[in-house]
Amino acid sequence: MPQITVVNSSGEEKSVEAELGRTLMETIRDNGFDELLALCGGCCSCATCHVHIDPAYLDKLPEMSEDESDLLDSSDARNETSRLSCQVPVTDALDGLKVTIVSED
Repeated sequence: MPQITVVNSSGEEKSVEAELGRTLMETIRDNGFDELLALCGGCCSCATCHVHIDPAYLDKLPEMSEDESDLLDSSDARNETSRLSCQVPVTDALDGLKVTIVSED
């Protein structure tokens, strides 16, 4: 299983195992990071699972959909590494990824 480091809003890091076939949102949520609200449950209809991805891993992710991009546009914290974690499937290529939970606007 890939190891992913999650950084919370306080800057604390925790390394977690990510199960293949799940999403990054499920991995973060199921490992006790309550600040990742994920209100829509992974349906790509809110932006409460917004994260910043380590730039070295951006090319290992699927292309961002127009819906995801539109939702991220509502965040003042959007940057070039922003993704909705519900739209990022866990693959072996993500082993070593560092992801930062974005605080709510």
